[in-house]
Amino acid sequence: MDCRVCMAGGDVWMRGQIGGNFSHESEHDLALMVTDFWENGSAGAESWCSSDSDSALSDLAHLADKIPFYKRSVAQYEKDLTSVVHSLILSISENDLHFVKSGPCNASCLKFSLVKLLRLSGYDAAVCVARWQGSGKVPGGDHEYIDVVNFNNSGSSERLIIDLDFRSHFEIARAVHSYDRILNSLPVVYVGSLTRMKQFLQVMVEAARSSLKQNSMPLPPWRSLAYLQAKWQSPYQREFNLDEENANGAYSSDHKQCSGQLKMLQSLLQSEIEADRMLKPINTDHIRRHKPDRRRHSLLWTH
Repeated sequence: MDCRVCMAGGDVWMRGQIGGNFSHESEHDLALMVTDFWENGSAGAESWCSSDSDSALSDLAHLADKIPFYKRSVAQYEKDLTSVVHSLILSISENDLHFVKSGPCNASCLKFSLVKLLRLSGYDAAVCVARWQGSGKVPGGDHEYIDVVNFNNSGSSERLIIDLDFRSHFEIARAVHSYDRILNSLPVVYVGSLTRMKQFLQVMVEAARSSLKQNSMPLPPWRSLAYLQAKWQSPYQREFNLDEENANGAYSSDHKQCSGQLKMLQSLLQSEIEADRMLKPINTDHIRRHKPDRRRHSLLWTH
């Protein structure tokens, strides 16, 4: 598979035939950190409260107001790409997952299916695999997502990020009700710039800290801003070509994980689209402005 290893800013620092398989050492490190976090008493008092205190409710309400604003503050190109991504995701069938990647299914088939459709639609899209080393209290890890490189008229380019499971990055233990409402107000699929993503990350870290504080729990390192930013801002490798074995029909036959993910994603996305459609105001001025035109057209036809 042709791959490019890039810095998060977009600079290619190594190029060539690079394998797409990574070790799971980072997952092991994270699991150890989670165990240490709980066993060493870092979780605080054993409170199972999921209700909001008055002060925390005010803090979370303030943060909740920022999410709709950030969702609306989108450049036209991002809006157009979001619409395309939604349409393509809803068009993917389970059978499509069988023809994008050889070898065992590791839940990346859905991403490769979407990248294939985006590239057929003329977009410079790729599956990106980022890896970073642990530093201090921030554990090392890896993350897989999609990017689309947009080339401007001036010759410069900008990366737009597509994350198919955006909300999962902010799930926390014993979340209070108002935190869950903020979490569910996030986009199902994030499509946009790294700059706008950072705004969401900052809000969700503060909201998580406020929610956890009500249960006498500190913010765990895997929900810190530094760890979250590392997922999309660490050096990454772009993958977009099909494996050579695919030309000979060497596809994986077991796609239960991706199939389940696809069904859930399409259901959540469809619900989000319907909810957004219900919230859009009806432009009555537009309707009134066009009614006389229709009457004039009908009169012209009858005479």
